[in-house]
Amino acid sequence: MLYSITHRTTYAYNTDASHSHHLAHLKPRALPRQDVLDFTLRVDPGPSFIADRSDYHGNAVTFFTMAAPHRRLAVFAQSRVLVHKPEWPIPAETPPWEDVRKKCSSDVLNEDSAEGEFCFDSPYISRSPIYAEYAARSFPAGRPLVEAVSEFTGRIFRDFKFDPRATTIATPLGEVFEKKRGVCQDFAHLGIACLRSMGLPARYVSGYLETIPPPGKARLVGADASHAWFSVWCPGFGWVDADPTNNMLAGERHITVAWGRDFSDVSPLRGVVVGGGRHVLSVGVDVARAKE
Repeated sequence: MLYSITHRTTYAYNTDASHSHHLAHLKPRALPRQDVLDFTLRVDPGPSFIADRSDYHGNAVTFFTMAAPHRRLAVFAQSRVLVHKPEWPIPAETPPWEDVRKKCSSDVLNEDSAEGEFCFDSPYISRSPIYAEYAARSFPAGRPLVEAVSEFTGRIFRDFKFDPRATTIATPLGEVFEKKRGVCQDFAHLGIACLRSMGLPARYVSGYLETIPPPGKARLVGADASHAWFSVWCPGFGWVDADPTNNMLAGERHITVAWGRDFSDVSPLRGVVVGGGRHVLSVGVDVARAKE
């Protein structure tokens, strides 16, 4: 599936921002299941300095500096991405989840290894017996890992209500768990907290999801949003992506931008601003199928 993606972010300040520094995770990753055919990033007004690099997790990052006073900052990211149907393992044929946990607790994995670092706490996620207890029902002895994760994903979908007014990025995960409400990043963080509390490696994935309007309704341009899900490590296969917000393994409609320990590693746009006073932030995302 070929997608054209536009991500617009605008900051409007009530006084001059004298200068600022920004970090953007907006370019989709090149993966076996997706090809990035084109990507452009435009900043208005033009930055005094801009550079591209890769971060610790291999995500594409753009750093830019605004050195002149400004009351408005607009960042436009445009991508064309070809997404292939993922070839996930057959759930019943994946190893027992306890075998994966043993690998995490052995010398094979530690916090310096590519998978082991995702077994530990991170800025937004702390392991807890409460989360392990919640997940445990889906992980009886000997159950294949991906089979257990699939059921666990469905339980989050059924037990928690999507409510964009219930949380902000600053809402503690414990409050999300207690109120049973939140948005995709909350559900991704919750899934990761539960899996890590069970001793399993899990990471946060940011990206986009093509939304399909109800029958008879027109597709609304700009009504999409950034999306988030989690990924669990499966020995012999690699990372398997699960979307608890929609109760599914990631498919052709999921476009991956970046991954990390949690949201703090992959925020689409963050920065430090000197001056500017109060500001109004507006974000618009459009994910549309394109002709190949």
